[in-house]
Amino acid sequence: KPDRLRAYNLPQSKVIAAIRGANQEAGGSVLELGEAEYMVRASGYLKTLEDFRQIPIETSAAGVPVRLGDVATIQLGPEMRRGISDLNGEGEVTGGVIVMRLGKNALETIDAVKAKLAVLKKSLPAGVEIVTTYDRSALIHRAVNNLSYKLAEEFVVVALVCLIFLFHLRSALVAIVSLPLGVLAAFLVMRYQGVNANIMSLGGIAIAVGAMVDAAVVMIENAHKHLERWHVDHPGRPLSGEDRWRVIGASAAEVGPALFFSLLIITLSFIPVFTLEAQEGKMFSPLAFTKTYSMAAAAGLSVTLVPVLMGYLIRGRIPAEQANPLNRWLIRAYQPILTRVLAYPRATIALAVVALVATAWPIMRIGGEFMPPLDEGDLLYMPSALPGLSAGKAAQLLQQTDRLIKSVPEVDTVQGKAGSADSATDPAPLEMFETTIQFKPRDQWRPGMTPDKLVEELDRVVKVPGLSNIWVPPIRNRIDML
Repeated sequence: KPDRLRAYNLPQSKVIAAIRGANQEAGGSVLELGEAEYMVRASGYLKTLEDFRQIPIETSAAGVPVRLGDVATIQLGPEMRRGISDLNGEGEVTGGVIVMRLGKNALETIDAVKAKLAVLKKSLPAGVEIVTTYDRSALIHRAVNNLSYKLAEEFVVVALVCLIFLFHLRSALVAIVSLPLGVLAAFLVMRYQGVNANIMSLGGIAIAVGAMVDAAVVMIENAHKHLERWHVDHPGRPLSGEDRWRVIGASAAEVGPALFFSLLIITLSFIPVFTLEAQEGKMFSPLAFTKTYSMAAAAGLSVTLVPVLMGYLIRGRIPAEQANPLNRWLIRAYQPILTRVLAYPRATIALAVVALVATAWPIMRIGGEFMPPLDEGDLLYMPSALPGLSAGKAAQLLQQTDRLIKSVPEVDTVQGKAGSADSATDPAPLEMFETTIQFKPRDQWRPGMTPDKLVEELDRVVKVPGLSNIWVPPIRNRIDML
């Protein structure tokens, strides 16, 4: 306070010297005790604001000390600005990130956060609102809906196969009933093991769905062959009761062991995934677990439930194989090829080996990546500026890029961030931008617009000198940064 300094006739240099002299330590001599040396040191570092206020500057003629608190206001100063946040290019805002505890359910956490925000909004002052700029629950719901759609799609395919090739729609119920039971068994094991239903775990079930019905379809077709053969051997005699179950049991026993072990081989094929460690193991182990559970359940159902369902559901008139014109055409086309292959087994094996070796050339040139592309529905814009960017210029560039991105009709919200707090959670310099882009629902997009075309348009629109554009999905970006 300049007026206080003038009142006490104190120069500023004297204040600086008093602070420097009060905030130091002094070394003493060496003290010998018990055949050991101990260094003597006087520690005089200031630790609290009150310590600063009590620093004596000088003593008046009356013997009254003048302290630093008498001539100055002492308080904690602001931290250096290391982060900037902008919303929709309209100006700076305050942002927050919710960090979920390890191992918790993401969807339950998001729903609980939304419920809490709904309560907090009621107590906000006028003109203040909470805007959600990134929400993973939509992606989770799309993943679950996609699995449900794939299951329904598999039901339709199985029904069409049984209808087209066997002319018997009721037989499709055998596979249609066993498929959801296998998926349910996988979910039960996931429940007790603590594996959440995330993109990877649901992806494992989606991969297994196609192979899970293979055994049921083969057993259904073999049961039809046995029933057809029995009617040929016993013309005019109805098949019922114990005789019917004996025929169904014989058809299942004929192909059951081979189908069971073939499904077990597919189940064991994912064992190498369990040996992965670090982030690879954490990411792909849920997929391996759920696929293994699904295939193991399908293997068990193929030799237990499926034969019983065939006995109850494969009834009525069973059309002969030759009665289907499609079957007759396929057999006529396949028989010459099979005859030629069996006549020249060595040439067939040699041709297969050559074809296998020939795949090495394209495999070495197709490239690879750690994780396949994932349409998350949202996008992250992460340009990099030149080092040493000032806070004012970073705020200007951030608002400029957010406005350009918001000008695209498909964009709903844009939340940009430059730098971050100086903490261990997610440190970043001011020249590192991170803009989260939320898109509108797909039915509000322009006709013909796709995610790839949208990224291309954004890259054309956002052209700012000094910034190199990078567009990447949020989850994919976090994985790449591990």
